[in-house]
Amino acid sequence: MSVIVTDTGFAAEDWTAPIAPLADLANEAAVDLANTDDPTQLADRLDGLKLIRIAFPSSADGRGFTQAARLRRMGYAGRLRAAGHVLADQYAMARRSGFDEVEISDDLAARQPEDQWQFRADWRAHDYQARLKA
Repeated sequence: MSVIVTDTGFAAEDWTAPIAPLADLANEAAVDLANTDDPTQLADRLDGLKLIRIAFPSSADGRGFTQAARLRRMGYAGRLRAAGHVLADQYAMARRSGFDEVEISDDLAARQPEDQWQFRADWRAHDYQARLKA
């Protein structure tokens, strides 16, 4: 099972449609991207996608943050999800780079409970650039 993390806290998975790997994407509304996939391969399909889930196989690998930012700059306005080994400390970075939500395992949710994620939910307030402008 997995837990979905948003600015409002933990929630159960609510996506029920299939999520296809990039290599098998046909007419599905959702796609899984590996952290090594090139998001520009989706350039002509962004309008038809409702969910893009980007894999984080390791919390030390930040390529997914770059992919999210690139997808947003390309005009993707749908649901963008980070999935895997994202830590509560990385939640603000995930939101700033364009993710709407994070999917974590039940085990990670037990080690880093909801209050740790909620502490970072006001991610705009903890942006160093905003503090410099004040």
